[in-house]
Amino acid sequence: MKRILILGLSLGLLWSGCKKESFDDTEFAENASAPDKLSVMFNITQDNTGNVSIYPNGEGMAYYLVHFGDGTQQPQKVTPGQKLEHQYAEGNYSVRLLGIGINGLTTEITQPLTVSFRAPENLDFTAAIDPSNPFQVNVSATADYETVFRVYFGENEQEEPVPVLEGNTVNHVYAQTGTYTIRVVALSGGQATTELTKEITIVNPLLLPLDFESATLDYAWGNFGGGVTTVINNPKIQAGNTSAKVAQMIKYGPEPWGGSVISLSQPIDFSANKIFRMKAFSPRAGATVLLKVENISDGGIAYEVQQPITKANEWEDLVFDFSAINTSNTYQKVVVIFELGTPGDGSANFTFLFDDIRLVNSLPPTDAQISLPVTFDAENVNYTMTDFGGSITEDAIDPANAANKVMKTTKPSGAEVWAGTTIGTPDGFAQKIPFAAGATKMSVRVYSPAAGIPVLLKVENRANGGISVETLKSTTVANTWETLEFDFSNHSSGTPALDLNATYNKASIFFDFGTAGNGKVFYWDDVQMAGAGTEQLGLPLNFESASLNYAFVNFDGGQVTILDNPVSGAGNTSAKVGRMVKNAGQPWGGAFLSLDAPIDFSVKKTFTMKVYSPRVGAKVLLKVENQTNGAISYEQELSTTKSGEWETLSFNYAGINTANSYQKIVLIFDLGTPGDGSANFTWYFDDITLN
Repeated sequence: MKRILILGLSLGLLWSGCKKESFDDTEFAENASAPDKLSVMFNITQDNTGNVSIYPNGEGMAYYLVHFGDGTQQPQKVTPGQKLEHQYAEGNYSVRLLGIGINGLTTEITQPLTVSFRAPENLDFTAAIDPSNPFQVNVSATADYETVFRVYFGENEQEEPVPVLEGNTVNHVYAQTGTYTIRVVALSGGQATTELTKEITIVNPLLLPLDFESATLDYAWGNFGGGVTTVINNPKIQAGNTSAKVAQMIKYGPEPWGGSVISLSQPIDFSANKIFRMKAFSPRAGATVLLKVENISDGGIAYEVQQPITKANEWEDLVFDFSAINTSNTYQKVVVIFELGTPGDGSANFTFLFDDIRLVNSLPPTDAQISLPVTFDAENVNYTMTDFGGSITEDAIDPANAANKVMKTTKPSGAEVWAGTTIGTPDGFAQKIPFAAGATKMSVRVYSPAAGIPVLLKVENRANGGISVETLKSTTVANTWETLEFDFSNHSSGTPALDLNATYNKASIFFDFGTAGNGKVFYWDDVQMAGAGTEQLGLPLNFESASLNYAFVNFDGGQVTILDNPVSGAGNTSAKVGRMVKNAGQPWGGAFLSLDAPIDFSVKKTFTMKVYSPRVGAKVLLKVENQTNGAISYEQELSTTKSGEWETLSFNYAGINTANSYQKIVLIFDLGTPGDGSANFTWYFDDITLN
């Protein structure tokens, strides 16, 4: 692409001699990237002449300028893909290379060059396995009097050597495990060369996860007590596991504890991840599988968890919670036992498949109880509807938008006039509906088969159905979406009125209320607060809303206020921010804010927050707590790296227990140090976001 651009410029110059045109659009050059990845390679003739070839290289270059470093006054220009020849006397030089991009931007490097006519001495090199790839070796070399090294990696007899300069590194990826001889040849300007060989062994370490797919790994299971494990082609490719290879365990007699064990190449790292997952395929439901880890030399140092298999003849992803494991011990063996306590007989009834043994950082999320707003789109929320009076409600696709999930309610023939649906399980919402003065309305989007159909919405206390209020609206259009607003301050005649001091945490919807079922079908979505006061206090917290009450509760010296941004600039130009002043009090002084609904950690588990600190190294603790039980919490602490400017801190919440509910945000600056209320203990924060 870069050569095409240069050619285009040349053609433009040729055309200008034939026809007067204006070629003044230089946007392509102005927007071009800066030159990058500048490097240089040397080669030297081994004839005592000191003739050195110089090969510049880089990306985004229009041309290079080479300063030879030997007293030559003028640099020499070379175009991409070309080389320079220059004759040096014996000595040590610093060759300076400039790369010039098509937009005029430059980059430069300086590379040492040794020119000598004596054989290189004191040759040595390092060959190290790359930590990210066990098949890659990285080689660097040193010597005296050398100009360049040539590296032979020993994988085939016809290989071309790879040149490398001292101070640089070259790498090679081997195709197979094995022991290879690496040869490095050091060249100077004389005929004599010096070489050194070393052997390197390429092994593929057996580590988690165990997916049995590698052709170079030895999945050497040790069998005991009648268990026999082999790696085979997956005989049960289906939803849940389409892997090509799996492990098969056949359990024979005589022992009830028959199973298999495999030793990993290094101890399992339980520092962050403590949840095992394993796919299993059983001929019957109710079978059990035990997953155990052991010390490499002492089987008494072990930890195990046993789980039931709940499905027959289909893959199931089992979860083994190792949270209580003693991480001060080391564990390097993985043990699998099916049907512990029952001797096998080697039949199909005792033939199991397993696959994908891996270590993860959290339990699978449980279905959260439903809460407002109800969109039917969130993952891991229990959207089970409870029908009564003959209504039939099921998950459905929006008839006007196939990407949108909605509910579909049918009122079939024979359904009662009062047939309806409770939104969610009989337990209703996770939190009470936030009715308040000026905030008495809820809305539901409805897709009705006809206009003029009455829809009733009822809210109540799930523990006391006598605490309830209901109101009625009618559809106004047919076969198109509309939003119906239900004002509970205008309740239906003969029913209780809205009590703002009461708790309403359950809602039910009645389509075609007052008419017996006749087969009408309704779609509905987006149950939420409506009208004034509908905005909910939740994430992200950007403090910009004029209607929300950012009511931080201060404790033990911490004091938060929301104010106009006094430090607007690069990094944060928001109009409003939070300010924390840490006054004299306790070292844990801070503030917390209660949200209107629990935080959804089912997918997103990284908090970011913008912070403006008076000093580098100030600690910032971000904590979440349960609404009523402060002992249910999770926290992360970071330190600021900038002073007098905004920076964005990222708090990793991957280890949070998503089975719990968290609704409070707690902020503590400089935990462990009492504040004094001065500028040195004044911070600004903004944009608390879950990513």
